[in-house]
Amino acid sequence: MTKDDVIDLIKDAGFGFLATAEGKQPHVRPMMPHLDENGNLLLAVLSHLRTIQQIKENPLVEICYVDRKMRFCRVKGKASVSTNATNKEIVFNNIPMLRQYFTSPQDPNFTLLEIETGTVEAMSPGQKAPDILSLK
Repeated sequence: MTKDDVIDLIKDAGFGFLATAEGKQPHVRPMMPHLDENGNLLLAVLSHLRTIQQIKENPLVEICYVDRKMRFCRVKGKASVSTNATNKEIVFNNIPMLRQYFTSPQDPNFTLLEIETGTVEAMSPGQKAPDILSLK
């Protein structure tokens, strides 16, 4: 798979499964990240979620996407809590579902996570091994 194929997969899937760790225990949850023009992922989370503390303790994360064609990719990255107002606006404006949780990007319950992406492993049905690439 190419970088463009992976970008299409991420957009087609719409949501991915974010994995964090708490001690030795992994925690996975569905999320709707926004892929920015730099190849990084932006996510809105509720301010009270334990996801934030997990990332502060261990910023290494992974998001797995699967599309309707059964192609998948695993995006490794390093997450951080961000106060970037511009990125908050971008996420809020590009993911309409967030209006169920937040009144605006300035909502005190809105916390922005930014994931600097690293390597991506991607496979299509029939491949014998994943392609390794970058979204940068």
